[in-house]
Amino acid sequence: MSKRKFSVVNQPLRKIDAMSLALGKPSYVGDLKPADALVIKMLGSPHAHARITSIDVSAAEAMPGVKAVLHHGNVPRIVHTTAGQGYPEPSPYDTFMFDNKVRFVGDRVAAVAAESEKIAKAALKAIRVEYEVLEPVFRIQDAMKDGAPVIHDEPEAKAVIPVPYDKDRNMAAKVDMEIGDFERGMAEADETIDYPFYNHYAQHCPIEPHVSMAWLDREDRIIITTSTQVPFHCRRIVAQTLGIPVQRIRVIKPRIGGGFGAKQEIILEDVVAMMALRTRRPVYWEYTREEEFVAARTRHPMLMRLRMGAKRDGTITAVGLDATSNTGWNGSQGLTVVCNSGSKMLPLYKCDHIHFLGMAVYTNLPAGGAYRGYGATQSAFAYESAMDEMAEKIGMDPLEFRSRNHIRSGDTSPVFRALGEGREGVDQAITSCELARCIKAGAKAIGWRKRKPHTEKTGRYRRGIGMACLMQGSAIPEIDMGAATLKMNEDGSFNLLMGATDLGTGSDTVLAQIAAEQLGTRLDKIIVYSSDTDMTPFDVGAYASSTTYLSGQAVLDVARKVRKQILQVGADMLDCSVRELTIADGVVMRKDGSEQVTFSEIALHSMYSANQFQIGDISSKIVHHSPPPFAAHFADVEVDTMTGQVRVIKYVAAADCGTPIHPRLAEGQVEGAVMNGICYALTEEYLFNPQGRMTNGNFGDYKLYTTSDLPEMETILVPSYEKTGPYGAKSIAEIGINGPLPAIANAIYNACGVRLRSGPFTAEKIWRSLQAGGEIPFEEGH
Repeated sequence: MSKRKFSVVNQPLRKIDAMSLALGKPSYVGDLKPADALVIKMLGSPHAHARITSIDVSAAEAMPGVKAVLHHGNVPRIVHTTAGQGYPEPSPYDTFMFDNKVRFVGDRVAAVAAESEKIAKAALKAIRVEYEVLEPVFRIQDAMKDGAPVIHDEPEAKAVIPVPYDKDRNMAAKVDMEIGDFERGMAEADETIDYPFYNHYAQHCPIEPHVSMAWLDREDRIIITTSTQVPFHCRRIVAQTLGIPVQRIRVIKPRIGGGFGAKQEIILEDVVAMMALRTRRPVYWEYTREEEFVAARTRHPMLMRLRMGAKRDGTITAVGLDATSNTGWNGSQGLTVVCNSGSKMLPLYKCDHIHFLGMAVYTNLPAGGAYRGYGATQSAFAYESAMDEMAEKIGMDPLEFRSRNHIRSGDTSPVFRALGEGREGVDQAITSCELARCIKAGAKAIGWRKRKPHTEKTGRYRRGIGMACLMQGSAIPEIDMGAATLKMNEDGSFNLLMGATDLGTGSDTVLAQIAAEQLGTRLDKIIVYSSDTDMTPFDVGAYASSTTYLSGQAVLDVARKVRKQILQVGADMLDCSVRELTIADGVVMRKDGSEQVTFSEIALHSMYSANQFQIGDISSKIVHHSPPPFAAHFADVEVDTMTGQVRVIKYVAAADCGTPIHPRLAEGQVEGAVMNGICYALTEEYLFNPQGRMTNGNFGDYKLYTTSDLPEMETILVPSYEKTGPYGAKSIAEIGINGPLPAIANAIYNACGVRLRSGPFTAEKIWRSLQAGGEIPFEEGH
C-alpha cells in the first residue's frame, strides 16, 4: 500500500498538454514540414533474397526536379545496428545504409529526393536494377539447417559484445541458462507436460507511421526532426552511419503519434541526414502504411517448447523453456528480446530446477524489433497456457495453482542474475508485490467462483473464463541512465528539461508531477521541454518500461536539489535557519506561520538582490534494481461452436504498479495495452505469398479493433509501495499486452475444450479444432 498521501502525485490531474491536443495545435513532424522540403521515396526490392549485379540511376538523376539519388554505390559502406539500445549495443552490426544485397521484399535499393512526391515516384520507375536471385529462408525451422542459404555473408557482420553469434548458420544470438538439475526435477514430478507454442508476426500499427525530416543550419550542422523514442541513440547511430562527428548532428523529437517500440529503431534518419548533406535542402520522408508493415519493425515471431513438472500437491518441480525467435533480415533487438522471454516470466513461479535456451535466427522476412512486452508477450502465452494445463493434470483449480507458487515480496530468483538485463545480471529481491491481491480482486470482478469445466457445457454458444498472471520489469539496472535539468524563473515557475521521451504515454505530465510534488508547487508551474539533443540532458529514451521509474528518479533528485536551494534563499530572506521553514503551494514559510516569502520573491532575490545565482541544477541517475510490476488478467469469452467465432465479453486486468503517479493515465496504459493484446490474440496476422511478399499490408486486410469492437473492460489498480522508485512508483505501460493471448486461450479451452497453441485465434482455427476433437497441429506461419 502507498505509505503517504500526496498533493500532486497520485492525483488524476489534467495532462499538461491536454488543451493543445484538444485544439489540434501543430506538434507532430508532419506539421513542421518546410514548404520547400524535398520529398524522399524509396525503391524497394521485389525479391526476398538477391544480389544487385548492376544499378543504373542516370535516367532518374536527369529528370527535372530530382535533386539526388542514393544507392549502395555512392554512400559510405559502414556496418551498424538500427537498434536504439545501449552502447556497446547488444544487437549485431549487420546493416548498411544501402547494400549490394537485398534480404527481404521491400529492402532498400535506391532513394530519390525530388521536388514532389509525383516526381520522386516517377524517378523510382526510371531506375534500372539487375538482380541475381538467391534462395530465400522463410521459416525458423529452416534457418539453421545444414546447407541453408546464408543471409548475412558479408564479412563486416559481427557481434560487438561477447555473445554467441554465427552468421554462417543464420544465428543472430544465443543465450542459455541452467539452474539446479532440470532433468532431475522432471523425474521427481508426478505429472509432466511438454508442448510447442508459436507466437505470430504482428506490427505496432502506430497512427503516425515513421516520419523524419532534416536540414542544415547556418553552421552546417544536420538538424533531424523525427518521430523517435530514442533521440540520443539516434544521434549516435546516424553519426556512425554517415561517418561524421556526433557534434554535427542535432535530433529533435516533437510529439509522437504512437511508438510501442517500433520507433526505438533508426530507420529513416540516416537517409534523411545524408540527403540533406547531398542536396543542402530540407528533406522529408514518411513511410506509407505498406512500408510501415514491411520495412519498419514487427514483434518477433517465436517458436517455443514449454516443459513442466509438478507434484499433485501443486509444487512445481521443473520448468524448461526453449525459445527460438525469427529476427527477420537483421538482428535488431534479437538477443535482448529472446533473453527477456526467459527473464520476464521464469521468475514468476518458484522452482528449483529451471532450463532456458533462447536463440534468434535470421530469415528473409521483415525484421523483428522492440515491441511492447518485449519477449515477455511470447513466453507468457506458453507459460500461462502450461500453468492451466498442469493445473488440470494435477486436479487443481488454475487460480489456486498459481496462488500457491507465485513469487512474493522478499523473495528472489536466480533467474534475475542469470538472465536479467544489466551488467552480468543483477541480483534483486522483490521489494513490492501485490499479485495475491490482484488475483483476488480480478477473480471477484470476473466471477471466477461460477466457472465450470468445459465438459459440463452444451449448446451452440458456450462461455468460458480464463486467467493469466504476469510480471515485467522497470528499466535496465546498471546500464540505462536518465537525466533532468530544472531551473527557477522570476515568477516562481520552473523549466524542467528532460531527455525522456513522451510517446503518448503522458510521461511529460507524470514527470512534471514528480517535480511539483517535491518542490511544493502546482503542476501548472512546471514548464516541460523534452527530447532535444542540443537542449536537454542525456536520456536513453522511452523503452524497457524505464521512464517513470528511471527518468522519474532523475527528476526527483534534481527537484530535491532545487528545493534545498529555495529553502536556503528563503532562510536568508527570513533571517532564520532552514530547519524552521516549510514549503506549501509555492510559498516558503516559518513553521509557526509568522512569516513567509513566495517562490517569485525568492527567485527575484536570488537573481537580483544578494549573492546572485540561478536557482537550478542537473541530476542524472542509473538504477540498481528493476522492480517488476505484477498483474492478474481474466477473460470471459463466448465461443460459437458452429462457426468457431470467439467473442470476448468481459476483460479484467488487475495490476500492481506501485504508487500510480497519475492513476487515470496508468489505467489508460493498462487498457490500451490490453486492447493491443486482444487484437494480437484474435485478429492480427501477417500473410505472405510464396515469394515472401506481405499480401495484407493495409488496415483493410490487417484487422485491428476499434472502440466499437471492445468488450467490457475493467481495470483495477492495486497499489503497493516500491521503495526504490520515485514516490513508490514502478512501471505499468508494457505488462498489460502480455495477458490477452494466454487468458483468452485458457478461456476458449474452458468454454469448449479447444486448446490453441498458436495465434491468432481465428474462427477457422477454432472451428477446425472443434472438428478435430480439441486440438489441431500448427505449422509456423509465414
